[in-house]
Amino acid sequence: MVRKTKEDAEITRQRIIDAAREVFLTKGVSRTSLEQIASHAGVTRGAVYWHFENKSQLFYALREQVFLPLIDRMDDTLLADIDKTNDPVADPLKRIENFLLGTIQILNDHQETRQTYEIMMTKCEYVDEFATVLQQILNNCSGMVDKLEQVYARALQKDLINPTHSPIQLAMDTHLFFSGLLHMWVKDTDGSRFRNQAHTLISSHVNLRRK
Repeated sequence: MVRKTKEDAEITRQRIIDAAREVFLTKGVSRTSLEQIASHAGVTRGAVYWHFENKSQLFYALREQVFLPLIDRMDDTLLADIDKTNDPVADPLKRIENFLLGTIQILNDHQETRQTYEIMMTKCEYVDEFATVLQQILNNCSGMVDKLEQVYARALQKDLINPTHSPIQLAMDTHLFFSGLLHMWVKDTDGSRFRNQAHTLISSHVNLRRK
């Protein structure tokens, strides 16, 4: 009975998160109330408050469902076995390219992930209660830059990039390039400007770093 109650609670929690995504997408985050989310989810306002203290906490949970898998993919694609002689992807620059291409592929294939990115990039103002969420996003960005730096450092060891190029500068450049591409990819809803050439842009970006 306890197990069933926990399962029901998790189902309700996920229903609330799904409803928040749908309402945020149509109304924008600032114009959405928890009452509207509760109504859309078909639950009471009390049920929403049982799982989430406020709207920013709900937004954070929505965001985490996208970013936690991204962080796992980052570790697996960029760093796994990179310092071992049996490195399955011997070319560190190819690791970076695969990670960036894979992220675009996930956005193509998964509507919920794509919608969450759209909300984060175009439907939310990071002020007031959401100022702390912005800081969390910046922390995640720093983590990505750190991991990219490790891969570029490996590329430098393998003599794949110009020795005058700093791994940290290359990592920051790649992060800023990809962040900008993601923002434009999300906004390009008809796919005529950026989505249709994202793969080519990523490959060109990485190849320009080769010696």
